[in-house]
Amino acid sequence: MFRWRKYGLIFNPTDFKDRPEWINEYAQAPNAIVFEKFVRVFFCCRPKPDAKGQFVSYCAFVDLNRHDLSKIINIATKPVLELGALGTFDEFGTYPVSVIKESDEIIAYYGGWTRCESVPFNISLGCAKSKDNGESFAKTGVGPVLSHSLDEPFVVTSPKIRKYNNSWYLFYTSGQKWFIYNGRAEIVYKLRLATSSDRLTWKKVNKNIITDKLGPDEAQACPDVIYANGKYHMFYCYRQAVDFRVNTNNTYRIGYAFSNDLINWTRDDSKAGIDISESGFDNEMVAYPTVIELDRKYYMFYLGNKVGKAGFGLAELEGDLK
Repeated sequence: MFRWRKYGLIFNPTDFKDRPEWINEYAQAPNAIVFEKFVRVFFCCRPKPDAKGQFVSYCAFVDLNRHDLSKIINIATKPVLELGALGTFDEFGTYPVSVIKESDEIIAYYGGWTRCESVPFNISLGCAKSKDNGESFAKTGVGPVLSHSLDEPFVVTSPKIRKYNNSWYLFYTSGQKWFIYNGRAEIVYKLRLATSSDRLTWKKVNKNIITDKLGPDEAQACPDVIYANGKYHMFYCYRQAVDFRVNTNNTYRIGYAFSNDLINWTRDDSKAGIDISESGFDNEMVAYPTVIELDRKYYMFYLGNKVGKAGFGLAELEGDLK
């Protein structure tokens, strides 16, 4: 079993009142890039809802002191990704976002949100590039790079882009079905994988890459993969399909799986080593983990209650990933 030492809430967007037009609350889906003097953590936030109670989601970043990740040294002054134009797949949001450094660029894959009538939303994955260390991104095109298909007809979201052995791996979440529960449309989604040689043309593996723990209607999200000590380690989150908004026992928890080939995974949530706290910002849920290696140590950024409404937390691994 891994053991993570929690440092508590690291970044709370409500502490920054000078950006009310685009960052009111939430700091979701943290993803990090390590620089020489700081760690840039990208996150997704929301302004206040419109007159109809509808939200949009933007991507921004906060810089943490590399030698003391509890210290904030900078925060974006504007969103790094613009919302899409009328009728595009990302018109109403860019969330979640995954980033990776490649040569002199930072590559981002993100979930683009559209609003629907019979169900609340649909999501496809877009791609963007930055040449200024992630302060701004230019989209690869107007449309998505990975979307719905014959085998994945619904939501395609929660991207995590990784590069291993000169090949690109895009871990993501795919909707399996929509259903109505207590008059509300709910969705079941599972962890999936696609591979590419050029980052734009993706070959889907077309299978769920981890088994179910809570039954066929378990919802799985945000797979993050890191290589250490001869194998691949995946941290992700999962929850019950229903009553997760009102029953804390059904909300997100962080799970763990390992693999030797990135395709076949063995699930062992008992080894994850991180759970909800007795009190504080994460006493109801832990979700959307991202793991980085920094100066021979491993750190996890993660969301707490209400999927990051109050921001994201930090934990340090005691020991090694084995």
